Amino acid sequence: MLGSSIHVEHDAGRQAEAYFQAAHAAQMRGDLDEAIALYQKSLACVPTAEAYTFLGWTLSFRGDYEGAIRECHRAIEVDPAFGNPYNDIGSYLIALGRPKEAVPWLRKAMAAARYEPRHYPHVNLARVYMKLGQVDAAIAQLRAALALAPQYRPARTELHRLLGLLN
Repeated sequence: MLGSSIHVEHDAGRQAEAYFQAAHAAQMRGDLDEAIALYQKSLACVPTAEAYTFLGWTLSFRGDYEGAIRECHRAIEVDPAFGNPYNDIGSYLIALGRPKEAVPWLRKAMAAARYEPRHYPHVNLARVYMKLGQVDAAIAQLRAALALAPQYRPARTELHRLLGLLN
């Protein structure tokens, strides 16, 4: 009996992964309705933090930041160590014009045990500091981002722009 339940779980995991990959492909080609449906099918098979986070990301492409935030909260419930939904919540709060609310979420992303790419929350926190008029703090965050990902051009470009403002 135990062997059959393991087989069913393995099959569900494979099916969830197949739906997830198909959803991501649909999302990347801009078919958001299909992507949402496929992420939901993946989650029905096996709820994962990744599928909830990517479903949220897809909703954000439609401008549904509140829905995206809800999905990220679900991701955190499934796996609190997964950093992506924390960063994404911060990003969505910035988009909603609530940058101060984004700060603790971005800090949680920075501290998350399982998170790549680690430089994103620093770049997003720099965006917050710019909105708050804190140029020096923004520069510090961009430098932290570049220490983690020296080749990340958007951070380098923004850092040079901000340094130019100080001259």
